[in-house]
Amino acid sequence: MDFFEWVPELPDEYETSLIRIMLIVILSGLIGIERESKNHPAGLRTHILVGVGSCLLMLVSLYGFEPFLEEHPELVGFDPSRIPSYVISGIGFLGAGTIMVHGGVTVRGLTTAASIWVVAGLGLVVGIGMYYEAIFTTLIIVMTLFFLNKFEMFYKERVRHKKLLLLSLVVKKGEGNISAINDAITSHGIEITQYQIEDDDDLKGIDSFKYSLLILTPDIVNFNRVLEVVKELPCIEKIQLHKK
Repeated sequence: MDFFEWVPELPDEYETSLIRIMLIVILSGLIGIERESKNHPAGLRTHILVGVGSCLLMLVSLYGFEPFLEEHPELVGFDPSRIPSYVISGIGFLGAGTIMVHGGVTVRGLTTAASIWVVAGLGLVVGIGMYYEAIFTTLIIVMTLFFLNKFEMFYKERVRHKKLLLLSLVVKKGEGNISAINDAITSHGIEITQYQIEDDDDLKGIDSFKYSLLILTPDIVNFNRVLEVVKELPCIEKIQLHKK
């Protein structure tokens, strides 16, 4: 007699569950490898465990109660989304454990906490059978962690050599005055990050308004020269400069 005749045939959901668990191992492992390579507290093993655990809970919610429901057909209030909803909220304590505050100012571990949270979401997505969505999302996450990190460091390096200043101007009301001020500032390589136009209480009854600009200026720019250029504009009545 053939040996395999003694092996009981597994239900279809067992095969489906095994495929989904193996897939989440691969997907969460890809994200965990990136965290492991950068010596973060939550690495390969943590991400795989979180992914597999959330996938398993999703599978339990889908298939685990079928025999019980078949025995009790009077139960009609079964909600398969109840367990997964607690996974996302409950995973927060694990992510919070990876966040460290240094000196009350510098915060580290936010990206790792976010990756743990999103891996839990991937586990739920794979557990419910949304394979293509999970694979596509994993590609986005891996690309974000591997490649955008270099772009972020490049951008921070550029910003680090710039000064943030608050420029307050009292400007005469007139068409084209705002454009003339902005052109005079940006033509010297200075970036305007935020601006605000308001009527000052001290200027009531006067045909002027207050124009405040938050500007980012490189060290190589002589800002005194820019102030001279702005001051020469006929629409400017008063200038104040503050360091942020």
